[in-house]
Amino acid sequence: MKKYSDIAGDGGSNILGQVAEKGERLSARLRAVKWTVAVLSGKGGVGKSAVSVNLAATLAARGHTVGILDADLNGPSIAKMLGVRGQPLRIRQGAVQPAVGPAGIRVLSMDLFLPGDETPVLWDAPTQQDSFVWRGAHEVTALREFLTDTCWGKLDFLFLDLPPGTDRLANVVGLLPEGIGTLIVTIPSEVSHLVVRKSVTVARELLKSRVVGLLENMGAYVCAHCGIPETLFHDGGSARIAWEMGIPFLGSVPFDPRISACSDRGLPFVLDHVDSPAAKAFAAVATRLEEDLR
Repeated sequence: MKKYSDIAGDGGSNILGQVAEKGERLSARLRAVKWTVAVLSGKGGVGKSAVSVNLAATLAARGHTVGILDADLNGPSIAKMLGVRGQPLRIRQGAVQPAVGPAGIRVLSMDLFLPGDETPVLWDAPTQQDSFVWRGAHEVTALREFLTDTCWGKLDFLFLDLPPGTDRLANVVGLLPEGIGTLIVTIPSEVSHLVVRKSVTVARELLKSRVVGLLENMGAYVCAHCGIPETLFHDGGSARIAWEMGIPFLGSVPFDPRISACSDRGLPFVLDHVDSPAAKAFAAVATRLEEDLR
């Protein structure tokens, strides 16, 4: 039996050439994107996907070309929230054409490849312990394919809606040759604030990713009848943490029960309730993103 040391070069596999070619295609795709923003939360339940969808819709309504990559492979929700579930994907010139949602938002999600509502993404491995290793490897491979083999076209903004936690950010950053900006979402809760500092540290110091800022979601309750927001928390904890960490505080988006109803219908809330307090809060954050783009 031959040892690796007995094989000259790569044994004719051209692995290095294949990796280089894929890297060149990925770079070519992303050169047409002005700014890539990863939307991150340290924990689940903070409304991160709703933030991604409504920021994207706000910018698209202003005339920007916008795309969203749903990077949550095991719990994809963006396709549902943008009403593109079941929209067929087409291949043109060797690349996948993303689905097109409201305001022309271009969407790619694992949900568009799954046949039914109850179909999970399963990672096979010899043992349960090994499955965690393969899950990470498969996720990185799938995200690389999504970025490389999707014809996003020219975009002003590409949002990456990441699954909860900070570990996935390292995988995404490793795929992007020119780095990304990171927008961190929290809620006015001590439980959520416990992990915000870790998220900022991972994004800014360990991964050298520029932190766009911290956005507080569900910072007040908007009455469904009168439309007046009622503040639920008064300690300013999210703003204080942003100040202590030296990152911008992007503001607070009030909780409005209509956001969930719009998500279920596949229509971004900001397009249906333009004058609501929550839509105005999203508009203010979108303006900050536009200023950074300039």
